[in-house]
Amino acid sequence: MERVARVTGALAQLGLMLAGTGVVVMTVFIAAQVFWRYVLNDSLQWTEPAAVMIMGWFIFLGAAVGIREGYHLSFDVLLYVLPERARLTLHTVSDVVVAAFGCGMIWYGAQLAENTAGNKVPGLGISGAFDFLPIVVGGVLLVLFSIERIARRAAGLPTLRFGDDHEEA
Repeated sequence: MERVARVTGALAQLGLMLAGTGVVVMTVFIAAQVFWRYVLNDSLQWTEPAAVMIMGWFIFLGAAVGIREGYHLSFDVLLYVLPERARLTLHTVSDVVVAAFGCGMIWYGAQLAENTAGNKVPGLGISGAFDFLPIVVGGVLLVLFSIERIARRAAGLPTLRFGDDHEEA
């Protein structure tokens, strides 16, 4: 389990770094567009579609990392009054639902990518499939991280939270 935690931890760290870099790059692209439009009275045609594509990546990568680290949205009021075993069962049910959602993301994201592969993204000239790849990659990570959380719980190990020492887990 330690090896799995190291691999998924590295994937989560990479995803988080890519998502953070994506936010910065998208901000630079939008700032460049504003400068070109309002200062130079011209327009960069590629910045908007590139920014939207990058936004898809950082949203889905960030969401997957949030699932792994336990920061996803949840309704915890009931969990405070339940015994530990019932809480663990409900957390596992939640992880199974998230994994199923991730499978849907993979399936439908791949179909969207396949159906738009022949289209060109205006301003970028690349395949429209690139718009939907973040959904597929995010889905793969959701499934992987959910399975890791279920396996850790089944082995009696704590699920990881952001900032935990992954070496000791």
